[in-house]
Amino acid sequence: MPTLVIVGAQWGDEAKGKLVDVLSTEADFVVRFSGGNNAGHTVIVGDDVFKFHLLPAGILYPHVTAVLGAGMVVCPVSLLEEIDRTKAMRPGLGKLVVSSAAHVVFPYHRLLDQLEEEARGKNKIGTTSRGIGPAYTDKVQRTGIRMGEFVDPPVFRERLGEVLAVKNKLLAMFGHPPLDFESLFAEYNAYAERMAPHVASCEGMLQDAVRNGQKVMFEGAQGTFLDLDHGTYPYVTSSHPIAGGACLGTGIGPRDIGSVLGVCKSYATRVGSGPFPTELLDDTGDRIREQGHEYGTTTGRPRRCGWMDLVALKHSCRVNSMSGLVITRIDVLSGFDRIRFATKYEVQGSESTSFPVCTHEWEQVQPVYEEMAGWGGNISGARTWEDLPSEARDYVRRIEEFTETPAAILSIGPDRSETIVLRPDLVWG
Repeated sequence: MPTLVIVGAQWGDEAKGKLVDVLSTEADFVVRFSGGNNAGHTVIVGDDVFKFHLLPAGILYPHVTAVLGAGMVVCPVSLLEEIDRTKAMRPGLGKLVVSSAAHVVFPYHRLLDQLEEEARGKNKIGTTSRGIGPAYTDKVQRTGIRMGEFVDPPVFRERLGEVLAVKNKLLAMFGHPPLDFESLFAEYNAYAERMAPHVASCEGMLQDAVRNGQKVMFEGAQGTFLDLDHGTYPYVTSSHPIAGGACLGTGIGPRDIGSVLGVCKSYATRVGSGPFPTELLDDTGDRIREQGHEYGTTTGRPRRCGWMDLVALKHSCRVNSMSGLVITRIDVLSGFDRIRFATKYEVQGSESTSFPVCTHEWEQVQPVYEEMAGWGGNISGARTWEDLPSEARDYVRRIEEFTETPAAILSIGPDRSETIVLRPDLVWG
């Protein structure tokens, strides 16, 4: 089955965008299935740097149909700005289709996101304040406005009136003035007119593509440990960035998934609050951040950095039923004399290899590390497995051994060419 799901195996920011860009040369469809513009992918093509928040990275290829699936929440302002910016840099993009079942993010979502985060005080979740959580809340409460309604002016006018009456009451509770209906409708109806040519019922289109043997890639946003159910709750996102989310957010059934690749860094990072056992609050953590340019694509915030957590990664491999791992940023660890990685947790004096579920359990976790020799030099010129230093190869083999998951692809730099495909048989199911 020529279908491929690409997911973040850690806390997001694993360089999934580059992988999607590289593999899109073979794809017919590239589909985002969850999240909104709270996520970000950076793709480097020659001297051009593309920063995607909503558009699938595969849209850079004219032969690709890029899809925003039903599981997404879409800010029209951000999407249109991204389309215009990307077209200015690269004319001749692929076709864009937005599911009529995807939900729309409005200004009241962003306002409520900011006001609710401020009200949490010291218990802030660390949201991007893009309105993603409140938009998903509306979806669950069955009060959200879908894309199909948004691009139908009479329906949109009626639905916005219903919803805004309630939202203005919520804003008043925070001491915020109400939003004006007519000005909001006029502004967003103009966006809807531009969006309308892209909006369609795409679930049947994707099902037919799979049945016809076309290559469909499902592009995940964020990472496994930000999943609403399987992440470090409550410090999670509001959707399902795990492999199972590809089915939920697109209408493709589980038996139609051929392969799952999990993307992980050779170390670990996290943005925002929440558990992060291997975080390094020292010069080593700072060194990883600077060598890896670890600052958020969406927010610009410095990322928290630490050693690889193999306990967490093994759990991720199982949650996502991974066919293989894509290990990125191996070049960032060049120059370290010793490389450390967690293989156990110490919890109240006892050792554990289980991934905790509840926040209070994480408070007791201390990582137990193994060490290996590091490697030196600039490895970005490596194009084969044999080109890599033996110490880097040993590190990859240890990751494979511990997680019981083969390495399919290695990334040793941000450019398309700085990629080593070890197991092409694992890429497309």
